Amino acid sequence: MNEEKLYMVKNDEGKYLDCEYAKFLPLSESYCPTMVSEDNAKAIVNDYGGHIVTLIEEPKKVVLNEEQAEIVEGARDKTYPATYISDNSDSEASGEEKLLMNAYVNGYTVAKEKKYRVLAPKSWWYDIDAPLYLLFSFTEGMRFTVKKDSPSTVFTKEQLSAFGLDGEYFVKEEVTDDAD
Repeated sequence: MNEEKLYMVKNDEGKYLDCEYAKFLPLSESYCPTMVSEDNAKAIVNDYGGHIVTLIEEPKKVVLNEEQAEIVEGARDKTYPATYISDNSDSEASGEEKLLMNAYVNGYTVAKEKKYRVLAPKSWWYDIDAPLYLLFSFTEGMRFTVKKDSPSTVFTKEQLSAFGLDGEYFVKEEVTDDAD
């Protein structure tokens, strides 16, 4: 992993060397506390004392689905987590094993399942300017509504398939987090 690093020199009092003034100051008062050369940081420690603090950019978290996240979490309790991940992931050829190992080491987030609103075909609308959305109610079943912001108008891919709404006949609008 090729990382760009920055270095700081910190003394035992918790102050950082300001490269501009060549003296130790609280971090909030320091004008230029970082340097890009580890050799320069070592030379400063040799001349002024203190120790080197290395700043490394945090690696990006891997995005996993729920099943993959369960495998990574399951590996955390094991004596040999790499073996557990290898045994529970798809073949190495698919790249899933490498993805899960990366998630185990660097962290992960779980991808949110995409959700959709389904627009009824225009020929079904009561008014040409008022679109109708499909709504599912456990008591009344599938029906129409003009209130697209109702939580009952939001469907997962699995629900679209189960209700037969995944065909080209129905227009699907992806629901974003800010529209929920």
